[in-house]
Amino acid sequence: MIREALLVAGKDLRLEWRSKVGLVQIVPFAILVLMLFAFALDPDRGVLERATPGLFWVAVLFSSVLTLQRSFSVEAEDGVLDALRLSGLAPVSIFWGKVAALTAQLLVLEMILAFGVAIFYGTTFHSIGLLVVVALAATVGIAASGAVYGALAARLRSRDTLLPLLMLPLLAPVLISATRGFEIGLERQAGGGWTWAALLAVFALVYLILGSLLFRPLLEDA
Repeated sequence: MIREALLVAGKDLRLEWRSKVGLVQIVPFAILVLMLFAFALDPDRGVLERATPGLFWVAVLFSSVLTLQRSFSVEAEDGVLDALRLSGLAPVSIFWGKVAALTAQLLVLEMILAFGVAIFYGTTFHSIGLLVVVALAATVGIAASGAVYGALAARLRSRDTLLPLLMLPLLAPVLISATRGFEIGLERQAGGGWTWAALLAVFALVYLILGSLLFRPLLEDA
C-alpha cells in the first residue's frame, strides 16, 4: 500500500511541477491576500499584529481550496480518475497518495506564506516546535478532507463552486484551532497550545479514517 501511495503522490507532484500552476497562480494569490490584509490594517499596527495568526490561516484556507480544485478538475477532465480506477491500485492507496501530495504542496505554500508574514507583518516566530506541529496537523486535516470532498465533487459541473461550499464550513474548526495554536506559539496569547494541536490531530485522524473507508465508493461514483 505504501508503494502504491507513493506512486500516486509522485504522479500528482510531477503533474503540478510540470504545469507550474501553483507557482505562477496560487502562490501569488496567497501573497496578494497577505498584502491586502497588511494594507487594510496598516493604520493600526496593533490590530495587524494581533490578527496575524488568523490572517495567515485565512490565506492558507483560500489557497488550499484553489489547490484542491486544480488537483481534481484536471483529473476529471483528462480521465485520470477513470485510469486510476482501472489501474488495479487499491482505492485506499490512491487516497493516501493524494493526501500526501496535497500535504506536500500545502506545506510548501505555508512556508512561503510564513516568510511573507515575517516580511509584511514583522512577525517574530516563537515556540517553533508548537507552530510546526500545529501547521502539520492542520495541513493533513485540510488535505484529507479535501481529498474526500474533491473526489465527491470531481464529476459535477458545478464543482468549482460546490467544493468551496462543502469545504469552507467544514474547515471552520481547523481555522479556529490553528489560529488559537498560532496565537499561543507567536506569544499573542497565553494558554495551552498543545491542546489545540491535539484537537487538530484528532480532526486529521477522523478524516484519514473516513477517507480510507469511503474513497472506494467515491471513486466508483466519480
